[in-house]
Amino acid sequence: MLALAVRRLLVAIPTLLAIVAAAFLLMKAAPGGPFTAERQLQPEIEQRLKSKFGLDLPVEQQLLRYLVGTEEGGGLLRGDFGPSMTYKDKSVIDIIAEGAPTSAILGFGAMALALLVGGSLGIIAALRQNKIQDYAVMALAIAGVCLPPLVVGPVFQLLFGVQWGVLPSQGLHRDEFGIIYLILPIVTLALPLVAIVSRLMRASMIEALRSNAIRTARAKGLPEMQVILRHALPIAMLPIVSYVGPALAGVMAGSFVIETVYQLPGIGKQFVYAAGQRDYTLVMGVVLIYSFLIIFLNLAADIMYRVLDPRARTA
Repeated sequence: MLALAVRRLLVAIPTLLAIVAAAFLLMKAAPGGPFTAERQLQPEIEQRLKSKFGLDLPVEQQLLRYLVGTEEGGGLLRGDFGPSMTYKDKSVIDIIAEGAPTSAILGFGAMALALLVGGSLGIIAALRQNKIQDYAVMALAIAGVCLPPLVVGPVFQLLFGVQWGVLPSQGLHRDEFGIIYLILPIVTLALPLVAIVSRLMRASMIEALRSNAIRTARAKGLPEMQVILRHALPIAMLPIVSYVGPALAGVMAGSFVIETVYQLPGIGKQFVYAAGQRDYTLVMGVVLIYSFLIIFLNLAADIMYRVLDPRARTA
């Protein structure tokens, strides 16, 4: 597994460089720039700012400068993400560090809730196959998949925040951080995941309960609860483990919409603002961070799969 991790990390280096180059060219192809606003700057000031950030150079030279830096320093390959073009006196690393805790809590909280609720519903549906409990879980799963967070979020804000007033509908105070501000965003982000996890768990649990290993365990006279928890559940968890890695990366990327709807100071909201303001360095930094997360989480899922399934280690 160590050799697998090393190989995957080595392959990730050119992959990340290709992603950076593609994102940079796409940002450059978009109209406007970081200093294009309703209030026009004086030509000499705008030219001075462009010269400072190298925006007056050809595109290929700008990309090379972003990667390797200049004689004064900087450069992505040296670990410097550069300064933000719209946030004064702040580097990209500082801005990402400010929003990372909120995005991490939101993403991991949604995934934990999805695994707990979706896994439990999937097990119930599998144990009560073709009964009312099974039909109810599948109906909830279909509804969860069909309702996107962009629709569910405003509805939750209206009901829980405005009409009933039981939960804050938006905002998060950094100086008075409270998990209560993240309840609605986490639930909103977790609903589609609950639907998918419940369907995966149902299908894998039904298949596990029909396997020869479970028949043998029951033939030995083991209690049914022990058969389910100690023998069937580890087998049924394998598809869930394969799903969690890319799903968690997708959840953190999907938090862009949630953070914007609920006005949370996370990386997603910063990315949306930076893209609108054409803050090239901040956009590139966020893209690179999320790309690395996707690669790392997929690798972690593969390693966990091999830990749980000895057959994968010998394949």
